[in-house]
Amino acid sequence: MVGRELRREQGTEAPRAAPDRKGRLFRYAFTAALGGLLFGFDTAVISGTTEMIKAFFDMTDAQLGWAVSAALVGCVFGAIGVGRPGDRFGRRRMLFAAAVLLFASAVWTGAASTYTGFVLARFLGGLGVGAASVMAPMYIAEISPPRTRGRLVSTAQLAIVVGIVTAFFSNYLLAGIGESSWRYMFWAEAVPAAVFFGLLFFVVESPRWLVRVGRVDEARRVIRAADPEEDAGRVLDDIRASLADEEASRRIRLFRPPYRRLVLIGMAVGAFNQLTGINVVMYYAPAIFKAAGFAEGSALLQTVAVGTTNLIFTFVGMALIDKLGRKTLLMIGALGMPVCLALVAAGLLRGIQGPFLLAGLLGFVTLFCTSQGIVIWVILSEMFPNRVRARSSAVASFTLWTVNALTAFLFPVLAAEVGTGYVFTFYAAATLASFFFFRAFLVETKGRTLEEIEGLVLRP
Repeated sequence: MVGRELRREQGTEAPRAAPDRKGRLFRYAFTAALGGLLFGFDTAVISGTTEMIKAFFDMTDAQLGWAVSAALVGCVFGAIGVGRPGDRFGRRRMLFAAAVLLFASAVWTGAASTYTGFVLARFLGGLGVGAASVMAPMYIAEISPPRTRGRLVSTAQLAIVVGIVTAFFSNYLLAGIGESSWRYMFWAEAVPAAVFFGLLFFVVESPRWLVRVGRVDEARRVIRAADPEEDAGRVLDDIRASLADEEASRRIRLFRPPYRRLVLIGMAVGAFNQLTGINVVMYYAPAIFKAAGFAEGSALLQTVAVGTTNLIFTFVGMALIDKLGRKTLLMIGALGMPVCLALVAAGLLRGIQGPFLLAGLLGFVTLFCTSQGIVIWVILSEMFPNRVRARSSAVASFTLWTVNALTAFLFPVLAAEVGTGYVFTFYAAATLASFFFFRAFLVETKGRTLEEIEGLVLRP
C-alpha cells in the first residue's frame, strides 16, 4: 500500500485527487498517535487496580508505590534509551518495538502470580511507553509541515487522553467481575497494542531520518506523498543544511555549549510537567476520591468523569495551540492550575468532601489538558536542533519520567505520613513557580519551521 502511494508520486500510477493525498498525512499522524493511546492506557489502567493488587500480593504502602512506579521506571529507560536506536534504525522501527513491548506487558501483567513477576511485567510495558513517548511525537513533527505541525503533534496528546479515558471506563466496566477483575483490566490493553502493530505496516518513514541516512529520493517522495502543497525541494534543502555536519554531530556533547542551556531548559519543562501532580491524579484517582468520602463504585465513576473532562478539553487545547501558541498556553495554565490545586488541598485539609473536591480536580484537569497536557510533547519535539533532536528529546523525556516515577512512588507513602492535602499544596506551589520559568526561558515556536526554530534557539 505504501509502495503504491510512493509510485503514484513518481508518476508510474495516476495520481488521485489532492484531498486524498492530504489524507495520507493525517493517516500517518493518526497511526503514530496510537502509540500515545497505549501510553495513556498503560499508565492509567493501574488506577483501578491498586486496592485489588495490594490485597492480592499483600503489599505495604511502599510496595504499592513501587508497583505503580515500576512502569514509570521502565519509561525512564525507554525514553533515554530510544534516542540512538531511533537515529540508527528509524522512527518507524522503534514504534514497532514499542508495540511489541506493550502487547507482551499487557499479557504478562494480567497473568502475574507473584509480586516480582507483576513488577517486571509493568517495567517491560514502561520500556514501550517511554519509547513511544519520544518516537511518536518526533515522527509526527518530522513528517508535518509547519502550518499544521502543532495540531498534528497534539494528536499524540489527544490519543494519550483517549487512552486514559478508555482505561478508566474499561476499569469501571470490568470492576464487577470479581476478585480477578484486575487481570482483565490489564489484558484489555493487548487489543489496542495489536492494532497499533498492524497499522504501522501502512505508514512511511520520517523524511528527516531518510535524509539523515542518505535516502534522499525516498525522502522527497515521502514529503510529496504526505503533503502535495509542500515544496519538497525547499524542505530537502533545509534538512540538508541542518544536517550538513552530521558526522561532527555524533561527537556533540549535549551538556556543553551551545546546547547545554537548551537541554537544561527542556529537562526543567519535563520536570515541571510532572510536578503539577497530574499523573498522581491519574494513577491514584479512585484512592483520592475514597479519601474524600466517596464510596468505591462512586470513586471509579468519578474517575471516569475526570478522564472525560480531560478528553473534552484536550480538543479545546488542540484548537488553541496553533492560534495562541505554545508558550502562551503554558503560562495561562501555570497561573490557573495552582488555584484549583489549592482548592483541592484546602478541601482535603479541612475535611470538605464530595462536590467541592470533584470541582477542584475537574478544574485542574481542564486547565492542565488545555495547557501543559497539549503542549508538552509538541514543544519537546520542536525546541531542539535537528542534529541533536533525538538525544535531547530523550533526555528531556528521561527527566519527565524520572520525576513521574518519584511522585508516583512517594504519593502513597507521603499521603499516609503527612496527609494528601499537604501533598497537593506542594503541587500548587511548584506549578506556580513554573509560570516564572516559562516566561523567562521559553521561546515561541508557533508557525516556525524546525530549521527556523533551530536558528532562533541557538543564536548568540
